[in-house]
Amino acid sequence: QAQLVESGGGLVQDGGSLRLSCAASGRNFAGYAKAWFRQAPGKEREFIGAVNWSGERTWYGDSVKGRFTISRYNVNDTTTLQMNELRPEDTAIYYCAARQRGAAIRPAETPWDYWGQGTQVTVSS
Repeated sequence: QAQLVESGGGLVQDGGSLRLSCAASGRNFAGYAKAWFRQAPGKEREFIGAVNWSGERTWYGDSVKGRFTISRYNVNDTTTLQMNELRPEDTAIYYCAARQRGAAIRPAETPWDYWGQGTQVTVSS
């Protein structure tokens, strides 16, 4: 059974950093596009960013550009989200996702096939 498992969430102060990881199992996701989303209580799910299958191209949502960086390591089928300059409004559950369709095809708006269970990130003021 294909699974994505996020880790690395936690509590951090305003201005701090966290690094989330997304590990894959049950299927080789090396050729898949990967993405990160988040959802805060009472809000819709928000696109954070995406990376293509090779890791050479990335896309980011406006709210995180310049602060967050997505990387992927196909050797161990892991994707990371480095989050710097965190703000209280970044507090949410963060999810990783994967799909066979390319990451360049409207990643914020088109469906993703596989999802992790999420990891909580809390930024205190």
